[in-house]
Amino acid sequence: MLELVKPDIKYKQQYIEMMKEWEASGEKIIPYSIREADYNNFKTMIEGFENESKGINLKPDQVPATTFWAYDDETDKIVGAVNIRHRLNEKLLKHGGHIGDGVRPSERKKGYATEIIKLALEKCKQLGIDRVLMVCYKDNIGSKKSIIKNGGILENEVQTEDGKIDQRYWISLKKRVADKYVRNKVKEVEQKIISVSNSYFTGDIYFYNFFDVVKKILISNGKTILDNNYKWLEFYDYNSKVKLTAIYDENNNNVEWYFDIAKEIGKENGIAYEDDMYLDVVVTPTGEIILLDEDELKDALDRYEISKSDYENAYKEAYSLMDKLQGKVDALKEYTDAFFKQFLEMK
Repeated sequence: MLELVKPDIKYKQQYIEMMKEWEASGEKIIPYSIREADYNNFKTMIEGFENESKGINLKPDQVPATTFWAYDDETDKIVGAVNIRHRLNEKLLKHGGHIGDGVRPSERKKGYATEIIKLALEKCKQLGIDRVLMVCYKDNIGSKKSIIKNGGILENEVQTEDGKIDQRYWISLKKRVADKYVRNKVKEVEQKIISVSNSYFTGDIYFYNFFDVVKKILISNGKTILDNNYKWLEFYDYNSKVKLTAIYDENNNNVEWYFDIAKEIGKENGIAYEDDMYLDVVVTPTGEIILLDEDELKDALDRYEISKSDYENAYKEAYSLMDKLQGKVDALKEYTDAFFKQFLEMK
């Protein structure tokens, strides 16, 4: 059972054993946070890790970062470590990334690196990081495989100052799979799926009838969008960058239409997904059109988690959609209601 633990005096013996092994191997110790820390003064070292996490006493080019030790309770060993930077700067955007991880020499090729990254991504979610950058040398096959297994998508390669090649991988934590509500929002739900291919839409439409909701969802104006016996239609068009959700209440009346602007809409392991790009467009039954979450998109740009091009394309997609929707609420209702009726009649 592997877990990421905060540096603590109770792991002193296990940690020193790992560091001495690593030093004896002559290999570079990774991540940098444990390489540069002096474990001979254990208490001061732990305080240093804590200060870095809080952004205290940082160097000019540093950002707040949290170090975890990878502890295997079955073997009672510290098998590696990971350093998670809370945000990127220009330097980290090019070469360092959000996550630096390493496994001690004797524990490699056992799947630890893949598991460490998986656990680190959960920590990234807790820190509010939506898109995680990981960087490794092109010739580091093991590291590359571990990143890809955790969803890493290669963006490009960059030459380092010492002449090596860094590969830059992005892992999106904004990827939402179509059955997420089945898994974590409700106790009982009916789900149906149809595939459609025509000049308007090519993809899958998911129908949900939420019989027993764990926690209903209210939006800012007090309107309910998820409750017992509410029904949703999710339209995943694989040729589009807009995902539509049509929401109906317990009486089968339209509540609203919710459009997610996506970086990508696709299918993975037989399940549709969207890689969300923050901006959302809402259409009310009265025809009002509302643009949401502009602040989230700007924050992502400021954190270097999306590019300027991503930022501009999200707005371009949203504005184009809003133009198309002007005065079309009746047509939109007719379109989604037709599929809604089809799902209700399905056995």
